[in-house]
Order: sequence, then structure tokens, then C-alpha cells
Amino acid sequence: MAARLEVRSPYDQQVVCALDWDDDAAVERKIAAARASWDRWRRTPLRGRMRVVGAGLERFRVAGEDVAEEISCQMGKPIAQARREVATFLERADWALAAAEKALAPDVLPEERGLRRRIEHEPLGVVLDIAAWNYPLLVPVNVIVPALLAGNVVLLKHSERTPLTGRAIARAFADLGDLALVNDVLVPPAETARLIRDPRVAHVAFTGSVRTGRAVYQVAAERFIDAGLELGGKDPAYVAADADLAYAAENVVDGACYNAGQSCCAVERVYVHARVADEFLERARAVLERYRLGDPLDESTTLGPLAIRHNLDVVEAQVEDAVRTGARVLLGGRRVEGSAGNFMPPTLVANVPNDTSLMQEETFAPVVPVLAVSGDDEALARMRETRFGLTASVWTRDAERAERMARDLDAGTIFQNRCDYIDPALPWTGCGESGKGSTMSRYGFLGLTRRKAIHFRTIT
Repeated sequence: MAARLEVRSPYDQQVVCALDWDDDAAVERKIAAARASWDRWRRTPLRGRMRVVGAGLERFRVAGEDVAEEISCQMGKPIAQARREVATFLERADWALAAAEKALAPDVLPEERGLRRRIEHEPLGVVLDIAAWNYPLLVPVNVIVPALLAGNVVLLKHSERTPLTGRAIARAFADLGDLALVNDVLVPPAETARLIRDPRVAHVAFTGSVRTGRAVYQVAAERFIDAGLELGGKDPAYVAADADLAYAAENVVDGACYNAGQSCCAVERVYVHARVADEFLERARAVLERYRLGDPLDESTTLGPLAIRHNLDVVEAQVEDAVRTGARVLLGGRRVEGSAGNFMPPTLVANVPNDTSLMQEETFAPVVPVLAVSGDDEALARMRETRFGLTASVWTRDAERAERMARDLDAGTIFQNRCDYIDPALPWTGCGESGKGSTMSRYGFLGLTRRKAIHFRTIT
């Protein structure tokens, strides 16, 4: 492998940073430090763990502006969105701190004939968090903070596209009580399996592609350890005939284009009742035309470049496939030519057949593909034609319609009049090829613990 990792800006292709990969000795030191720290950390009472985690978060809060700028430079997120990511990182962490005592409290069963019974939620040990580049703070915070509060320590392998963010998180938690609580490991993707196979790793949390997630799960299975997987998404939205079209167009487009569409839960398929389809397309186009492409560090930029240059080829191929089968490109559809940046302009495509790659494969770009449908039944059928199942949204004034469709939609989260949003009080989970396990909510804590049954008989 190359001796150093070079990270290039997706805006101008200039080198953002060059870092040495961790060699075998460095990896061993970090894993050994994590395992040794766990022996002490798991015995620290929860209130003490909360104080230490809170101190780490305060350090992170102070460094927030620098972290936001590093995110923009590494993966192209507009600076306003990067600052929002820093704020949301802290909001989710604060929620976990407030929820920890109740979430981790033992389940006490009623006393019965001299028996005392309860269920303890025990820490697992060293948690390997393999984090993604698209939300370089929000992906790892969903694991790191609840893992630490539950009594685990973390080995963080951040994406090679956003290594500075991994270092910033680890730095915030460094040398707190002489413990190695978050250990940032910089190794190429091909060496990830070696980390999973290390007998000191007790659990794996992975966010990324279906293909890599399958490989991660297979390696974890060799050791009979569990793996939480947040994988792909092709999330549908249905705009019913009674929807507030101005509101729906504004929010569906935002759900498709925020972070340049590079989100597992971005809206990537839009089904609109035929009665209002033309008006929705007009309104969506007007919203898309307001986006401003440019330097991610420019305060006025609202749409940054794609983080990965070859994804431009993927998006263009999907749009071309849709056009060959009868779709119409109303806006965008091809990369910005002659630009050093990886820019895909806001794209609106109408009459997209449901079996095209644009409706079935992840796009990860600011693209809004639309198909008119005859009503709720056809919308439901089209929404269900997918191997993914992360989120789905129904845009309607009718609560019963939303409830009815939610019963038949196979996805981890069903929204009414909302999309592309994570509530830390609710479990973040998927079905099908969107993954397994849950982060956030009480279940996010429990997924990072194991059950221990306490079964005591009192003899007098």
C-alpha cells in the first residue's frame, strides 16, 4: 500500500491533507490500549461515565468550527450544512446523556417466593465502529456516545475520505482519566477484516454499501460476534392528491438534495398522484432552480460537489437509462462540464419507469425522479418494489391514509409530511438490504450490550 493517505478536495482536487497509515505496531498499540482501558471503564459507575463523556463532548464543542471546515474541505459539504452537522452531533450526544440512566437501568422482575430476579445490560468490550464519509459526524456519534455510556470503549475506523474527522472525535476523548476511550485507527479498507478478526474486538458497527456490509457481516460471523449494519437506501415518497403541494415540493426536494443527495435516507423515488403531477413538477423545478453550486466554504453555496468523482458516471448512466425507456429530463441530468469540482447540478426527471436503475439502484446525488400514479394502491405497490427498506414518506393531509400505508410499507421509519430526518428518541433501523440492528433510542443502547440474568434465591 502507499505509505501515506492523500485526501483531495472534491471541489478543486487540491490535497487537503496527507497522513501516514497506521502500521502493524500502531494498530496493535491502539487495540491493546482500548482493551486495557475497558477493564477499568466498565467498572466505572454510570454517573462517572456520564461525567467523562460530557467532558469529551465539551472539548468537541469548543473545536466545532474547525471540525466543520475540515468536513467541507474533505467531502464537499457546504459550510452551513457542516456547521449544522456539528450541532446535530452534539444534540444527539446530549440526548444520549439524558437517556442513558433509564435506557441502561436493569429490568427488575417482581419478587416471587424468595426469588430476586433482574436483567442487567452488560457492556460488550471493544466496539469497532466503521464510519462513513457522507455524514462523518452523525454516523459515528450514533455508536460512540451510547457505546461509551454503556461501558464499552471504541475503536474508530473512519472513512479514508474523512480521516481528519475521525481524528477530531478521538482527540476530544483523549486522555480523559488516562483512558483510551476512542481510538482512531487509520488503515486502508482492505485491512478492515483484520480488525474484525482481532479477538479483542467484541462488536462491529458498520455504515456503508451493501457489498461491503455483506463482507463485514461474513467476517464477524466467523467469530460469532454481532454486527450492526446501516447499508443502502432507495427511499420513496408518495405525494397524494390532497397534499399541500407547495410544502411537499419544498421538502421532498430538500430530502433529495440536502448534502448533495449523499444520504442513505435521501428521497430517491417520488410517486405523485396523476391529478397533481404536473403542478408538483412545476413546483419542484422552481425549488431546484434556486440551488447555488460553488465552493463549499462559501457561505452562499447550497449545493456542494459529489464526494467521489466516479459517482458522476453512475448518475449520468442512470439518467440515460431512464431516458431510453421514456423518461424526460426537465432539469440537469449531466455533470457540470469543464469544472474541477465533482458537480452534478440539481436534476429533475419525469415519467421514470419503476424498473429503471434510477428507481432501483442507489443514486447518491441531487436527483429527483418522478413517476405519476393513479392513486394510493398503485403508489403503495410501486413503493414496495425495492430490495431496500430504510425510510418512506407519505405526503397527505389524511392521517388515516398515512396510517394505512404505514401498515403495508416495509421500512424502518415511515414519515407523514416529513422526510430525511432522524429523531434520536426513535430507533434508526432498516430492513432488507438497508441493514440490521438499531442505533439511537433505547434500542441503540441495548444493541451495544448483552443481557445478564440475575437469579437469586433468599434462604432464611
